[in-house]
Amino acid sequence: MKLILVTFLLFFSSLSAANNIDLEANMKNMGLAYKNSVRATDLVSFNNAIDEFIELLETAKTADFKQHETASLEGLDKVINQAKQAKQLATTRGLEAAKAPLKSIDELRMKYHEIGRASCKERVE
Repeated sequence: MKLILVTFLLFFSSLSAANNIDLEANMKNMGLAYKNSVRATDLVSFNNAIDEFIELLETAKTADFKQHETASLEGLDKVINQAKQAKQLATTRGLEAAKAPLKSIDELRMKYHEIGRASCKERVE
């Protein structure tokens, strides 16, 4: 019985901890993983980088977005879809084919960073 209670408590504490992620650090790591995927010269290093990127995106989805939560989650989902598409294309057609979805990821990043900046300005004013 005690084991079940401890397991249950650990489970819920991990859920609440997930909402308190360091989003800034996570985003820096996302940027690095993205750059590593763009700079990859072989399929193995590309897959490692893009898998890490996708994992970090999934983690970011658990963050507590104060404002524009719907838009933020929508943006993360779009980037995840593009990253998965890039991985699929790299696997089936080679690294060169993955460049179009990777470029789309950078465009999405710029678009959704603007939403985030607007959110920050709203909080300051």
